[in-house]
Amino acid sequence: MFLRKLTLLNFKNHALHQVEFTGKINCIIGNNGVGKTNLLDSIYYLCLTKSYFNATDQQNILFGSDFFRLEGYFEKQSESFEIVYKLASGKKKELTINDSPVSRLSEHIGNFPAIIIAPDDSQLILGNSDERRRFLDNSISQVNRQYLLWVIEYNKILAQRNFALKRFAEAGNFDRHLIEAYNRQLAPLGDAIHQARKTAIGKLVSAFNDFYSVISLEREQVSMAYVSQLNDTPLDVLLEENMKRDAMLQRTESGIHKDDIDFFIGSNKLKKFGSQGQQKSFVIAIKLAQYRFIQQAKNLPPMLLIDDIFDKLDNDRSQKLVELIAGDDFGQVFLTDTDDSHIRETLEGKDGIFSVFKL
Repeated sequence: MFLRKLTLLNFKNHALHQVEFTGKINCIIGNNGVGKTNLLDSIYYLCLTKSYFNATDQQNILFGSDFFRLEGYFEKQSESFEIVYKLASGKKKELTINDSPVSRLSEHIGNFPAIIIAPDDSQLILGNSDERRRFLDNSISQVNRQYLLWVIEYNKILAQRNFALKRFAEAGNFDRHLIEAYNRQLAPLGDAIHQARKTAIGKLVSAFNDFYSVISLEREQVSMAYVSQLNDTPLDVLLEENMKRDAMLQRTESGIHKDDIDFFIGSNKLKKFGSQGQQKSFVIAIKLAQYRFIQQAKNLPPMLLIDDIFDKLDNDRSQKLVELIAGDDFGQVFLTDTDDSHIRETLEGKDGIFSVFKL
């Protein structure tokens, strides 16, 4: 998969920007604030129909404008694709591929897989469990469209169940039959999602250990563990056992929406004991493991987008990372930095493998 040309119109701070990519590794160089990250985000948008950085689409429209438009010209498995994403204020987002409208955006997820590594990804380690569940959902949804539909349906029914619990508390009554009906809908979805996550973690662990070992020069031993109430008990049993507690708390306390991932360095939780450099190495390793997970499942290398590539990494780890992504196991890579000297030094003698674009 290869992105040949990219056009941004009224996207974030880019009124109009067009660039043609030629290299395997594309280095986007410029001072802070010129829009390097926004350019990466536009590629992510075209691949996954949403911003990696802003939850609200309207926030991505250039100030003073009422729409944005993104165009990308991709080559995938000997075929050419023009992907256009448009959003106008007060209107639904539109996605077309080769001039054909995509009616459901979920149908596009996974067709052009992409992984992004950004400085704020430290929240994958330091943030709440929502961040880590989102990471799992993003990974699995790009290789299993049915999984994405399971998650959407699970969250819809969960919201209905929680609303009913609050309404019962306010009214001073409890409709057990209605809650049991929600339980019957939630249980098979929760069990299916749990199994998919458990399988994915099993595949991610091996790749994660491999990548961390290379990036850290085998300085530390790391591990990760999937934490889920469903590891020991099926969801239908949990929902039945905790029905009275849910009624009292007015929310559903059992299910895959409580899942988490624990990260360890040695025998200690990374969240409490890892240095900034170790945490950054950890995030990079888990994102590269996500890359391999998707690549092996789809037999297609995702787009790899790395923002502020050398932030909080020492020279040894930075060099190992660049050597990794320059290897044959990786497809097209886009990265940002304020200076291209690190890249040139690491890839000296391999001029044909990378291109530099200055903003």
